[in-house]
Amino acid sequence: MAAISDYALLGDCQGAALVSSDGSVDWWCAPRFDAPSVFARLLGTTGGYWSIRPLAPYTTTRHYLDGTMVLRTEFHTQDGVLRLTDALSLGVGERGHGIGFTSPHVLIRQVEVVSGVVDVAVEVVARPEYGLISPTVAETPLGVEMSGGADRLVLTSDRHLACDGGLVTGRFTLAEGDSAVFALHHRRAADPQTVLLDGRAAVRDTIAGWESWDRIHQGYQGPYREEVRRSALVLQALTYQPTGAVVAAATTSLPEKVGGTANWDYRFAWLRDGSFTLKALWVAACPDEARRFFDWMAASVGSVTAEDHVPIMLGAAGERDLTEHTLSHLEGYRGSRPVRSGNDAWQQKQLDVFGEVLESAWVLRDQLVDLPPDTAYLLRSLADRAADSWREPDAGIWEGREGQRHYLTSKLACWVALDRAAKLAPALNAEEQVPRWSKAREEVRAAILDEGWNASSGAFTGAFGSDHLDAAVLGMPILGFLPGDDDRVVSTIRVIERDLTRDGLMQRWTGAGDEGAFITCSYWLVEALALAGRIDEARHIFEGVTARANDLGLLAEEIDCRDGSQIGNFPQALSHIGLINAAWVIDQVTAAASG
Repeated sequence: MAAISDYALLGDCQGAALVSSDGSVDWWCAPRFDAPSVFARLLGTTGGYWSIRPLAPYTTTRHYLDGTMVLRTEFHTQDGVLRLTDALSLGVGERGHGIGFTSPHVLIRQVEVVSGVVDVAVEVVARPEYGLISPTVAETPLGVEMSGGADRLVLTSDRHLACDGGLVTGRFTLAEGDSAVFALHHRRAADPQTVLLDGRAAVRDTIAGWESWDRIHQGYQGPYREEVRRSALVLQALTYQPTGAVVAAATTSLPEKVGGTANWDYRFAWLRDGSFTLKALWVAACPDEARRFFDWMAASVGSVTAEDHVPIMLGAAGERDLTEHTLSHLEGYRGSRPVRSGNDAWQQKQLDVFGEVLESAWVLRDQLVDLPPDTAYLLRSLADRAADSWREPDAGIWEGREGQRHYLTSKLACWVALDRAAKLAPALNAEEQVPRWSKAREEVRAAILDEGWNASSGAFTGAFGSDHLDAAVLGMPILGFLPGDDDRVVSTIRVIERDLTRDGLMQRWTGAGDEGAFITCSYWLVEALALAGRIDEARHIFEGVTARANDLGLLAEEIDCRDGSQIGNFPQALSHIGLINAAWVIDQVTAAASG
């Protein structure tokens, strides 16, 4: 099975596919990121795939077309060069930025020979619903139709394709200048009949759609501009356009440790990561997307009373119930079981969500003029909840399933909620609440400074009364709780560097063993170092971590500390969010120092 970093992401801003460097689509979920897959060989041999490659031995090179998420792979054989262009079709021209909605959902693959002569092999094995279904496959006047369960697929091509049971194959020879195109149309059984696309026109339109979006989202001109630009495109590809939600990753169950059980479904949107996401969208000059994401958060959370569970994560359309299921028929990536659909963390109590939503409002404060009454009520309610419940234990941002504790970062998030609510009080029509919120804010602050500081460790630790470190406490200077050059912050950074960091790669907590290094934690270290005035070291770590991306600039959730490979769900939005935000902090600190 290919390495996780061997894959490229395709997106239509509703679902996602992964393509290996040898031309095999081993993952495709349509019509939504969290829909049951059509191809899932990434997670098991029975999951299905779509391969296009030369018959002769080859080497490959690949890149995204500039300003797009359209992939170009070139296969170099002894007799010629085959160029493969892969895309998920976009509906073009809606919302004024070149990206709209497509129905049906279409995976397009176009091949052409740029020199010599190449014999080409095509194999398609569709296995809907995570490989549970072997569809009926038949040649029809429309193309090859595949039907099973709730999925309907039509594969069109200008080359003959043969059916042998559930296997669809094509064998043909192309000479220089020749080309062929394939379009796999997906719809649900209850949807209207498929309107077939012209594959070549759809490729052109998709390229134009991405280029249009990219042209008007290039406001960031600071250091590492191209890395920020690529990460912004990845975030757009992970955005569910009908609502504006940004999902955490394109995949489920890619392991945090190969062969282990920490295999989670990340195809949902975490409110907990909301402020990081919004800041990254804002930095990357995507203000419309940032506002849409905030509006989606506010509408999805709805009204909050003192008894309501505040969700930490939601489905891309705002669903609450994300109950976890085990897909026992799949053996998992390189034997990493279980494979999961859904994520039971949706039921957890995490106090940090209060601060995340209010920090999101603070990031967008200049745009939040004349807040709708229901949004203002929600923000007031979250501040009240923070004031009432900050003393309670919770599951913490790392979503441990071993029980609740008094996590420092949860208290920090409550402080953020109260601080931002007090500052936003006029917009929230809540001036009378400021004394109460301010009083609670100072109580939280005093508790963090007293109970969160461990004198023997010389650092703020992960939980009250603990001596264990937690990389997430680096949020203290990032969120403005303490200045970056405060002696306690400087000492905490030094201890975390010593005990959790190796070669700029940071693990989440003390005692992580051979758990991977979380990429976003390294970017938090970059921000903290820059805010502490250690700008050269911040740049060095930023460049070292960013160099761990694959050849297309894509980052997973973690880096395996043992061999340096990428592990975890892929690509991971939070890793790219961390990259964007760290680049921006470097830019801001550098500008302040020089001006």
